[in-house]
Amino acid sequence: MRALLSVTDKTGIVELARGLESLGVELVSTGGTYKQIADAGVDVIEIDKITNFPEILEGRVKTLSPYVHGGILYKRDSEEHVHTVEELGIKPIDIVVVNLYEFQKALESKDPDNIIENIDIGGPSMVRSAAKNHKDVLIVTDPEDYEDLLDRLKNNNIDLAYRQKLAMKAYSLTAYYDSIIARYFQDLTGEEANYKTYGFKKEEELRYGENPGQGAALYNDTYVKGLLDTAEVIHGKKMSYNNYNDLNPAVELAKELGDRAVVALKHQSPCGVAVGSDIYDSYIKAYECDSQSIFGGIVAVNGVIDVKTAQKMSEIFLEIIAARDFEEEALEILSKKKNVRLVKIDFDVDSVKEEIRYLNGKVLIQEKDFAEDEVNIVTETKPSDEDIADLLFAQKVVKYVKSNAIVVAKGKKTLGCGAGQQSRVWALESIKDHFPERDFEGAVLASDAFFPFSDTVEMANDMGIKSIIEPGGSIRDQDSIDACNKYGISMVFSKARHFKH
Repeated sequence: MRALLSVTDKTGIVELARGLESLGVELVSTGGTYKQIADAGVDVIEIDKITNFPEILEGRVKTLSPYVHGGILYKRDSEEHVHTVEELGIKPIDIVVVNLYEFQKALESKDPDNIIENIDIGGPSMVRSAAKNHKDVLIVTDPEDYEDLLDRLKNNNIDLAYRQKLAMKAYSLTAYYDSIIARYFQDLTGEEANYKTYGFKKEEELRYGENPGQGAALYNDTYVKGLLDTAEVIHGKKMSYNNYNDLNPAVELAKELGDRAVVALKHQSPCGVAVGSDIYDSYIKAYECDSQSIFGGIVAVNGVIDVKTAQKMSEIFLEIIAARDFEEEALEILSKKKNVRLVKIDFDVDSVKEEIRYLNGKVLIQEKDFAEDEVNIVTETKPSDEDIADLLFAQKVVKYVKSNAIVVAKGKKTLGCGAGQQSRVWALESIKDHFPERDFEGAVLASDAFFPFSDTVEMANDMGIKSIIEPGGSIRDQDSIDACNKYGISMVFSKARHFKH
């Protein structure tokens, strides 16, 4: 048998080479891989002794040779193929051990020449060739498979299923690799092809998905660096599917609202949000919005959690507390609760620009909702500067509340979040009914879409709402404007709809 070894990640390559040599496998290698194996005292043949041609073009061409690909691709059970390679003096290559140039790492350099030079050509070509001819050639692309390969070779335990598994891993690697290159050129040109490619790398198996009967895993989109890339669990159990799913909108909203923002979230929708004078003040205000729903929820803090805040947080059960950081004593206090997950987040990282939703055989891809809300006053009564600040605060929150959505707020503190209703007036009604003793006098209201009727304004007036922000755009906008003028409520059209389904 003959094996070709050519790897960028040289983890375990010397041990593999020694193991193959001990089994009587002849070794062929290239460049740095050859040097490392030879320096370890393993008998290995340099690639140009096989190709009968030196490496050229600064290493761009070294394995692109019929003496390499012919030795990999010929079918061992084909008389014609066997005759051809024998006539041309091409020797078989039965094992190919290859991994690829570090294109992902080259992207970090921001150097266009370095990036282009790290587009691997020979590596993927050998991987694809060997994987295509997997019935006759073993293709190994993952150092974690080296030990199993040696064990199977020793015990003559190489079956078709194993060969197919290695081929699957090989094509997964080249597809992932090419997806990153394609995305680089899409960003470079600002253009998109008809083929949209994403490469996701598995980070871990999760215990289950949304429910115990559903399998799930966590993957990383290595091409981008998003908020959750910075997430570091410093205390508590492993994160679950639902934990990640809920943490994401919580930290996105906390980032959007800026320093001192505290977001309490339950089942994908905010239940209490505030930006106070300090982190403790923000947490208390967020907690007071809905002290029942916050129990067992997620809290994201755009700031450092101090001792006073930690003591207050420890009074209830929270699934996750995510923050920029934790004061040492605050961390000690919260770490006494075994079931809470404490997560550090770098809120300075930019949010990713796309959202992907996989349907039953179709995929929806959209830009994230970064639409800026305008302030177009459409009523006789004008909102004060303080009102406008609250309106814009409430409108940022409403973007993260499931549609149909209404948020009522005052003093950069939510007083109620009405989520997921079939009617917008029902969303407001749910706030009113859920907090029957709450004083909404002087608060503001934000809606994720326009009012088709004036009924929401009528209810808002009954609650004491003083100012409203909504996108406008209904054929019956004037009905709502007239109702606001009737009751002395100021109304602002934001021109931006914020559905979240």
